[in-house]
Amino acid sequence: MDPSKNDYHFSFFKPTTESARHNRNMVVQLVSIWAVAIFGFQIILKIIEKPVPEPALTLFESSWIAIEAGTPSAIDYQGAGQAVLSVLGKIAIKADDKLLLENALSTFAWQLSDQNDEFKSTVSAFEEIAASITDISDETYVTKKNELIPVLAGLFGLNELDVRSKIAPLEVKSSLMESFEDSGMDRMVETMGLYLTHNRSVLTDTKFLGFPFHYFYTAVFLLILFIGLCWLYCIRTDMFNKKYGIED
Repeated sequence: MDPSKNDYHFSFFKPTTESARHNRNMVVQLVSIWAVAIFGFQIILKIIEKPVPEPALTLFESSWIAIEAGTPSAIDYQGAGQAVLSVLGKIAIKADDKLLLENALSTFAWQLSDQNDEFKSTVSAFEEIAASITDISDETYVTKKNELIPVLAGLFGLNELDVRSKIAPLEVKSSLMESFEDSGMDRMVETMGLYLTHNRSVLTDTKFLGFPFHYFYTAVFLLILFIGLCWLYCIRTDMFNKKYGIED
């Protein structure tokens, strides 16, 4: 049987009829548009993006100068503590980095407290309760946590309604308060920069219809474009079918 005369022989890569060639070319064109829209945008993002620090990193760096030099004030410890809590509130933190930041935060709290032994005992008592419960709605746990929140908020100069105040009781550790190794001091700037520096550009900072433009483009526009390309494929397919006298 001659494939060129077989109307039921289909091959996308080696079309045997004029209508099949038109259909293949149309699919290639539409897929190319889709690929350019997706990957072209990502490439542009990569080309124009620049690392931009969060305000918390700027606060940390200004406070860390005095801490690293061994001449910190209470304001320096508070600023550094606020910045560390901003990082500890993030979801994805490496285990080693989390331990380092908890050590730093606990040391800052220890240095800020006027009654170190009493403060350490309070934190230790809360840790014992936290370790013994299986439900975070436990009344004793909630009560002790709520008692500790204003204490830590006061030490770090935070409003009690600030989400960082609610994180602090979970991150300050009694066992990490009195020592902070030199190796940890050396890693702090790099670690804080890792979590508080983000690549940004005009495409991420510009708002469109209330959304950051890059979010609108990827979550809304590309979906609309996909539907539009599907609609265009159907319309052009009908046109080719009429042109070549093909009936469904």
